[in-house]
Amino acid sequence: MITVNNGCLSCRQPLHGRTDKKFCNDYCRNTHHNQLNCDGNKQVRNINHCLRKNRRILESLLQSAKQITKVSKQTLLYKGFSFHYFTHIQTNKKGCRYCFCYEYGYLLNEDEGVVVVRKRTGKYRTDEQGTDE
Repeated sequence: MITVNNGCLSCRQPLHGRTDKKFCNDYCRNTHHNQLNCDGNKQVRNINHCLRKNRRILESLLQSAKQITKVSKQTLLYKGFSFHYFTHIQTNKKGCRYCFCYEYGYLLNEDEGVVVVRKRTGKYRTDEQGTDE
């Protein structure tokens, strides 16, 4: 076998085999790449955790058949909801901007109330009377 001058990029052991070999085994290759991506993955993992938590909270507030409900902002904060994290924003015909965590959205009112909605096949409920966008 040919011994390569450069050692394994992970454990620094001498390499045997192909001249362009960088790692001695799969474990070292995975360890090296996990270390390279750890900072970026940690940030993404934390954001995804916040988004999933927000979605679970919004989902728990809507009854199975209901598409819309009103709650106080304090209720959401008490449950651990973070208003800083959402997946997208949609504006309805009335100009109201709904922030969404996947298919569940919310609209902040001036009176510290929050309207929670569930998106349905391209549309979502925009008011308490149940008119669609």
